[in-house]
Amino acid sequence: MKTLLLMAALVVGAPAVGATEPNPALMIVGMPHLANPARDIANTKVEDVLSPRRQREIADLVDRLAAFRPNHVAVEWETANQAKLDQRYADYRSGRLKLAADETDQVGLRLAAKLGLPRVDAVDWNQEPPGKDEDYDFVAWMKAHGRGAEWDAFQKSSQDEADAKGAFQRCHPIADWVRNYNDAAGTAQLTTPYYTIATFGDTASNPGAAWVGAWYARNLRIYANLLHVGGAPGDRTIAVFGAGHGPLLRSNAVESSRFTLVDVLRSLPPASTPSC
Repeated sequence: MKTLLLMAALVVGAPAVGATEPNPALMIVGMPHLANPARDIANTKVEDVLSPRRQREIADLVDRLAAFRPNHVAVEWETANQAKLDQRYADYRSGRLKLAADETDQVGLRLAAKLGLPRVDAVDWNQEPPGKDEDYDFVAWMKAHGRGAEWDAFQKSSQDEADAKGAFQRCHPIADWVRNYNDAAGTAQLTTPYYTIATFGDTASNPGAAWVGAWYARNLRIYANLLHVGGAPGDRTIAVFGAGHGPLLRSNAVESSRFTLVDVLRSLPPASTPSC
């Protein structure tokens, strides 16, 4: 134990790696899941982004992000599957691939190709956390402990918010979608529910807190992967991720003091008036 305490003291007292060098720049672009994978607690129904109107809007968004001049584009793709992403990117650049409707293709691959980057970096980690499934199954716990109605109300409220997002998106260009997920109000809306989920348990067993902890751990792994990809002085990275990751990745970047965080809102046009 004394050895561990000494090691901790040495780490705390040591200067940060590269502290005397300028921090690399990082922009987090939190996106709705454009392809409607429906894997979240509440899911926003996104209209077809392959329509001519939405394709023009995505092209404009990519042009605006390109002005940041990143030398890395990182996406929500498992690091273990980098080779598959490399092949997908190569196929797109050679004209053999029609882009899918998801944000990895529509924003990540497009942006990297526009800039002539040699690759798109896979920085996600989404494996099973340690322990048993029931350690994280807060829904089953709530139903087994007489709190099923509380869970139902939480889920309904979350879906109502997602439906409101969908209604907003139908009447606004995609740049406004991005703004809506990355401004202060959007960030608060994304982070607050985790503090409720963390109460879905008791002092003996708290699968809600365990689940939130696993979510935080996943994002710390993504942060570490981003540092591996774009952590050298002078690096400029854009990370295209589902919007729910945005608040934690931005927090990790700032609190670690390893990145200079660049606000994506600076790359967007002024908010538009609704079209419907």
